[in-house]
Amino acid sequence: MALFTYKAIDSQGRSHSGKLDAANEADLEIRLSHMSMDLIKCKFVEDKSILSGAGNIRRIDLINFCFHMEQLTRSGVSIIDGLVDLRDSVEQAAFRRIIAQIIDSIETGKTLSQALGEHPKVFDDLFVNLIAAGEESGQLPDVFLSLNEMIKWQDELISTTKKLLIFPAFVGGVVFAVVGFLMVYLVPQLVSFIEGIGQELPAHTKALIATSNFFVNYWYLFTLIPIVLFIILRVLMAVSVDIRYQVDAFKLRAWQIGPVLKKIILARFANLFAMMYKAGIPVLRCIEITEKVSGNEAIRYALKKAREEIQDGNGVSDSFHNTGLFPPLVVRMIRVGETTGQLDQALLNVSYFYERDIKDSIEKVQALIQPAMTVLLGGILGWVMVSVMGPVYDSIGSMQL
Repeated sequence: MALFTYKAIDSQGRSHSGKLDAANEADLEIRLSHMSMDLIKCKFVEDKSILSGAGNIRRIDLINFCFHMEQLTRSGVSIIDGLVDLRDSVEQAAFRRIIAQIIDSIETGKTLSQALGEHPKVFDDLFVNLIAAGEESGQLPDVFLSLNEMIKWQDELISTTKKLLIFPAFVGGVVFAVVGFLMVYLVPQLVSFIEGIGQELPAHTKALIATSNFFVNYWYLFTLIPIVLFIILRVLMAVSVDIRYQVDAFKLRAWQIGPVLKKIILARFANLFAMMYKAGIPVLRCIEITEKVSGNEAIRYALKKAREEIQDGNGVSDSFHNTGLFPPLVVRMIRVGETTGQLDQALLNVSYFYERDIKDSIEKVQALIQPAMTVLLGGILGWVMVSVMGPVYDSIGSMQL
């Protein structure tokens, strides 16, 4: 793709100028004609890599892409014409260039799925394989509709996951900030007053003063070291599959949050598996694709183990059961679907069940975390008050005696 500056006239004879992406001058002229303008002259500005900005493609762009392609293909519009119309209406420049490159690839003889597969940062294996299945079965509009619904559902699921993780992090951050303020600023202000009383300080007051001094003298341990440890962990996870597996497995076991995360991942797995199976993709290929998009190394390893057992001749439900990671509900529904031949419907039932359960679980976690943090903060404040006021009351009692 290239960027051109152009000068053109519309049907009323008015002059227009601007910049537009196009494969070449002929493509630029065609694009301007779709905008009811005739090209007068143009000038090449610069090459535009089709992958530049690919990481900035938003889910809403993919949702709109699937929606428009579903509507156009269902109406009988050819794929090329549908993509051309979509290219001319897309506002984001990076996505517009990607669509233009897809058009060029199709015009050279490639199928839509092959053209989409050239842009893995935007269209993952799941997306490409579903489009390929739709091309083979002649049900491309239905596939685009399913993809549209899937991406919307995933967007809601991601929003739910963020809601689960952000709330505890925010409350924990507030508690940490309050404790830091007490230990670094408030308690040191009171230390001289407490020590000036001249009485033997109780053990809990000495512990408070020692804790405050530790915060004041070694503040960097609570700021720099967590950041350094986080960076080291990220590096180790990037280079070691075992470390990544251990961290992801720990996420699934984390108190209160882990079970909810597991439900979210399993709901996504069931939904994706059901969609691919319904589109006619073989079971082994469905599992292989969900491995790549699971987002958790422990789940990915379990799926790989199940796939290998199925390849060895075991049943689907038995293979999932033998991994030890999938709960009885998932295994039972897979067994029912395997027996009745409606595996996709059974997995959609699993996804629906988990989707409802996830919302309830998140509300329970939030309802539990807030009181727990409140009790923790109240306990710390109580400790500070007792440690400060205790010697004062003892001093007043001694003076009365």
